[in-house]
Amino acid sequence: MAVEQVVIDLDEHGHESAERSAITHRNIANRRKVLLQLVAAFVIGVVLGGIGVAELRDSRAQHDRSSVVALVALPESGYSGGSNSRGIVRLNGQLTLINTGPAPITIRAIQAERPGVQVRGMGQARLIRPGGTGQILVDLQLECSTAFQPEPLSVRFSVETEDKRLREARYPVALVGSAWQEDALRMCEPRLDS
Repeated sequence: MAVEQVVIDLDEHGHESAERSAITHRNIANRRKVLLQLVAAFVIGVVLGGIGVAELRDSRAQHDRSSVVALVALPESGYSGGSNSRGIVRLNGQLTLINTGPAPITIRAIQAERPGVQVRGMGQARLIRPGGTGQILVDLQLECSTAFQPEPLSVRFSVETEDKRLREARYPVALVGSAWQEDALRMCEPRLDS
């Protein structure tokens, strides 16, 4: 009977174990490194996303602020009288505008019309700062018998906002009891007496 000898080389086996152990440690280290890189990328993405959202929100708020038109219009005394033919008075007057909005506006045109009343801006543009006032010259044509109705006159303004866009705004102007009514009635009285 022949005996078979089995030789176990302990050095080689130990070498494989050490090699496997080193590979396992490198794999774990690589996984940790990749995991840390992913976490860092996620954190950076969240921070940049937050900054981007804040910038977008600020940009939208700035856009909204720059496109707001809020104003008050008050008729002021006419600086010169006009004719009184067929019961129609022509006056050159002023309209005082108060910018109650948050941004500067430029008034480009003014117009209003209803039976017995016509109001036209005299072509000059006027920049009005937030909280500021400005006077606009207007041409008024008022019919003595019908101009002064109790309901306000809706005046239309062409306004350039801070974002350089033209917008239309309207404001109701009360004619009854205004300086325009006083000036017109002084001119209408001689016509009514004759």
